[in-house]
Amino acid sequence: MNKRINLLFLGGAKRVSMARHFKRAAAALGSECAIFSYEMSTAEAIACEGEVIVGKRWRDPDVLDHLRQVCREKQIHAVIPFVDGAVPVAAELHDVAFVPTGRREDAERMFDKVESARLFEQLGLPIPHTYHEGEPCMCLIAKPRCGSASKGIVEISSLDALQKVLTHADDYLIQQRIDRREEYTVDCYVDTRGSRILATCPRRRIEVAGGEVTRTETLDDTEIIALARRTLEATGLVGAVTVQMMRDLDTNRLMLMEINPRLGGGAVCSVAAGADIPSLILRELLDLPPVEQHWQAGVQIARYLDEVVFYPNQND
Repeated sequence: MNKRINLLFLGGAKRVSMARHFKRAAAALGSECAIFSYEMSTAEAIACEGEVIVGKRWRDPDVLDHLRQVCREKQIHAVIPFVDGAVPVAAELHDVAFVPTGRREDAERMFDKVESARLFEQLGLPIPHTYHEGEPCMCLIAKPRCGSASKGIVEISSLDALQKVLTHADDYLIQQRIDRREEYTVDCYVDTRGSRILATCPRRRIEVAGGEVTRTETLDDTEIIALARRTLEATGLVGAVTVQMMRDLDTNRLMLMEINPRLGGGAVCSVAAGADIPSLILRELLDLPPVEQHWQAGVQIARYLDEVVFYPNQND
């Protein structure tokens, strides 16, 4: 490979900081990194760090053909998905670029909350109790089966509320609701060639807006790390993986919530702490030996709004 690395972000509209981390990681490896991002509009914040390519929706029947064309025209070396819908699509592009994800069917199972909960139970991984009709439990939470970013969640505290959800039961995962809890995210990377776990960096979710963390802090918790590693080994997921957990503050029980087989938005905190996932991705791309990451606890980020201004006809 030459000195220039071309990366294609899928749905990386807001991932400006992560783009900068990839550029820094490339420079440390003696390369230059160019960022391209596949979006629905050119007026996206990522334009301040790279070229935006107007694309198709993830469910468009022509999206894979278009992405392969983009990869050829832009000489893309690696494809990085940042939103749920892009992950199964990216998993089909291993023939044209390096993609730090596993199989499409594994990704689709993780994004189906009912199927993933069923898998976690089969693997013996701890999760909140899944509700079955007829059980005498009223403190429940119903999550849209294929939802994301905490949208459409229903808290259930009465028989009437439960009956309304049960009329569409196939559309929801209904579980025990843990009201007194602390939530964590573990940013992970598993070598796609040898399935070696190279990074497991836990973060405490301090503030969340619209389903995305706005303030988070790395922490050293051996129980969280052990459960993350056990989960990765049991599921066989590879590449960039985001594992979400919660701890019941009344019982101290640690449980798995869900897995997103992609880089999370708050992963910039783990990168800043030393879990350099962009570097791990680039090292795999360049066929360099894997390096296990060592990170620092207590590193906190606070995310803020910034602006990228787009003027009429500026791209003409």
